[in-house]
Amino acid sequence: MVGSPILRGTVTKAYGKFFAVALDDEERILLSTPKGLLKRDRRGTDLVAVGDRVTVIDVGDGEGRIESVEPRQSVLARLARQTRATEQILVANPDQALFVFAARDPEPHPRLLDRFLVLAESRGLASIIVVNKHDLVSGEMDDPFAAHRAIYPVHDISVRSGFGIDDLIRKLAGKVSVVAGPSGVGKSSLINLLIPDRMQQIAEISEATGKGRHTTTAAQLFRLDRDTFIADTPGIRALALQGVLREDLAASFPEFRPHLGQCRFSDCMHEHEPGCAIRDAIERGEIAQSRYDSFLAMRQGLPDDQDWE
Repeated sequence: MVGSPILRGTVTKAYGKFFAVALDDEERILLSTPKGLLKRDRRGTDLVAVGDRVTVIDVGDGEGRIESVEPRQSVLARLARQTRATEQILVANPDQALFVFAARDPEPHPRLLDRFLVLAESRGLASIIVVNKHDLVSGEMDDPFAAHRAIYPVHDISVRSGFGIDDLIRKLAGKVSVVAGPSGVGKSSLINLLIPDRMQQIAEISEATGKGRHTTTAAQLFRLDRDTFIADTPGIRALALQGVLREDLAASFPEFRPHLGQCRFSDCMHEHEPGCAIRDAIERGEIAQSRYDSFLAMRQGLPDDQDWE
């Protein structure tokens, strides 16, 4: 091990104190533990998390030692249970969120999409909306995502026929994309299509962890190529709007932002107050009524700064 080269990689799965590290320049995974000094460097956050960029040393027998963790550029995180200052990271360094819904079957749920979008906005993540099952759409159908198309990139695809998949892949290139969506919309089928060797990647990690280390976190990164990853995060739905305050919600709607600060009253809640710039924009057709209705519904369940715990 003396004189072993420093290798760079990305953490793709966490197993308690062990971490699967996919090496940049080799098609290998090292099951790694952080070195002792590293454990004293971080407080109030996970020492190592899925998505972290790390340097490791190969110590043999398929194992490694994490020497350093690069500064995180972004995180998708929540507060750890029974704490107000310790974060639990679902994915480190995500570049964008991919929200998968169906054009029909199951019936589209735009308000759930709006909750996902607010979650991404509150974390500073770019969003891409993917509408699957394009093959089930007929010309006379209303578009349930019409209000979103003027605000976010929307990709219509069909996993079954392959329609739109190539364009979507180009949007993913060189990025870490977090994927989420309700059940039945084809999210798993899309991930399997994008990552043909997904089961092989799972098998490789399982083989590397064949020493009784089977406790895992929910998130896992799958690799499309050297610099492109997809994060399958089943726990993202439970994250909901944690950390979003009632008074900050309006800023998480991009089409609201040009009108913020323009209301007659500085503490306008954009509900019934006279001279509300948001409601005036709705009357002018600059903000969709459906998005405003989502905003009002979300506000009801959010804490304000005084009662946040």
